[in-house]
Amino acid sequence: MARKAARAVDPAQFRPETHRRARVEIEFDEPTLLGAVFGQFDANLVQVENRLGVYIAARGNKIQIEGPDDSVARARDTLKGMYHRLEMGQDLDAGAIESLIAMSSEPTLEGIISGDTGGEAPIMIRTRKKTIVPRSATQIEYMRALARTDVIFALGPAGTGKTYVAVAQAVSQLMTGSVQRLILSRPAVEAGEKLGFLPGDMKDKVDPYLRPLYDALYDCMPPEQVERRLANGEIEIAPIAFMRGRTLADAFVILDEAQNTTREQMKMFLTRFGQNSRMVVCGDPKQIDIPGGERMSGLADAVSRLEGVDGIAVTRFTVADVVRHPIVGRIVEAYEGKTE
Repeated sequence: MARKAARAVDPAQFRPETHRRARVEIEFDEPTLLGAVFGQFDANLVQVENRLGVYIAARGNKIQIEGPDDSVARARDTLKGMYHRLEMGQDLDAGAIESLIAMSSEPTLEGIISGDTGGEAPIMIRTRKKTIVPRSATQIEYMRALARTDVIFALGPAGTGKTYVAVAQAVSQLMTGSVQRLILSRPAVEAGEKLGFLPGDMKDKVDPYLRPLYDALYDCMPPEQVERRLANGEIEIAPIAFMRGRTLADAFVILDEAQNTTREQMKMFLTRFGQNSRMVVCGDPKQIDIPGGERMSGLADAVSRLEGVDGIAVTRFTVADVVRHPIVGRIVEAYEGKTE
């Protein structure tokens, strides 16, 4: 299969000044997938070339990569990852490619895309609508913690998949019957807004604050199943205040936007933990909207007290783990680098 379009390449990137140059060729078994690997007008290959500073040429079912040796190795692993995603029936968009490029510097990427994980099952979460695989290096650690640990704190900026991956794991466990209920909660606190100013009854008032949790659910389950399970109580979405006085057994419990809990709310929530349950606490310590900031945040207080306790894991995401559009990562980085 010949390349669909020629692209201008800067010859300077191939001058052998500071990096050893390399050239590798990889061959794929199923040529019919390569059109999707390349993308329309080779857009996917251009993305890999521009990000890694390599040149990619394709003919038939073989792809040749040329450039600095470390970049060539990363491009090779990225292309293999793209091919394997398509083999597994998963979508391949610019965000997925960007994530594969980011993970290509990790020694675990080859194991993830090939299923060779040292005797363990491949790292993925299966739901009714899709199969989720790690899209950043930290998501690898996070998915492992979700499968093994009782209480997980997930900290980091927006767009890193903290809540989405947790909801996917919860849906997967609900589908397999390893838990009987899925409970999703958030503090009803937003910057400059109060519940009393919103129209309607209590459900109308709190639903806007919980909408991201609904969105993640509908992305992992058919709508009719979400509605049925919400109606019969298998899935519950409620503000954190509704958790007081309960024991949450046989449940997968997720607290989102946990940076906006007080210390008292966080202690109350964590002590709801019951038999055969899993609890995930997600939040961005740099986006606190409660009076007093980090000094009063229940999330910061809980992590400082509980990190290292047996049965509790803490996963910290950074701007490098942002898996939305690449510009989101640049926005987060710009804000985090700006001093107040």
